[in-house]
Amino acid sequence: MPESRIEKRIELKAPVSRVWRALTDYREFGEWFLVALDGPFVPGQVSRGHITYPGYEHIVWEALIEKMEPERLFSFTWAQVRYHDKARYSPDYSEAPRTLVEFRLEKTVTGTLLLLTESGFENVPAEWRGDAFRGNDGGWTEQMKNIDNYVTQHP
Repeated sequence: MPESRIEKRIELKAPVSRVWRALTDYREFGEWFLVALDGPFVPGQVSRGHITYPGYEHIVWEALIEKMEPERLFSFTWAQVRYHDKARYSPDYSEAPRTLVEFRLEKTVTGTLLLLTESGFENVPAEWRGDAFRGNDGGWTEQMKNIDNYVTQHP
């Protein structure tokens, strides 16, 4: 299935410890991801907040934190919603299909290799799976730039 998995990779010129903090400290994550989160990430618990990206402030950010293996793996599942426009968007994620987001870190000679994978798009109904996949794929391209800029500007 061609639209079942997103993979991104970027080499960041920052130590693994710095990238880990940018990923797992909810305040730092919020700065580069453009989301105002209500509290710290805790495995097994739901993290909530609101998107702060202009035009998307009406969207609730909600993720179930799956794993936090220090300086190695941070993962969560989150709901896929069909509509993001204000008129049709619903913050009720109880029936929404979920995908798994994984951030893996590897030390390199010059910093950190960040590997991002989002999987589980086969859980999204076929009639809007392609839109969900393309939207998230483009979003992750932007977010990889955002975290790169963030760790460069905040060493």
